[in-house]
Amino acid sequence: MAKDLKFVMLLDCYGDLLTGHQRNVMELYYCEDLSLAEISVPLGITRQAVMSLIRRTEGILQDYEDKLGFALRLEKLRECFGNIAAYAEKINDKKLRDLIHRETGRGMELI
Repeated sequence: MAKDLKFVMLLDCYGDLLTGHQRNVMELYYCEDLSLAEISVPLGITRQAVMSLIRRTEGILQDYEDKLGFALRLEKLRECFGNIAAYAEKINDKKLRDLIHRETGRGMELI
């Protein structure tokens, strides 16, 4: 099973809505980059059970995103802040440029 990194972002957005077990397995698989076997042994379940849980949880996360769209909005906000910061580089007034960079940085921290 190829790892789709979009689920890392979905996990960041919606992970608190999952059960503790779902979130733990998803974090081990996507964030810690553990294999199915490395996850299954300490949990005392089969690799097939881990794969099944991951696929079901991916569906849950995708369903949340389809309904709420937070991850897509965050991605677009990051892109906008990045564009603003890039445009600010073309401003000759250093004080204004620094102000824009500070505010775009604050915006990025908030998202």
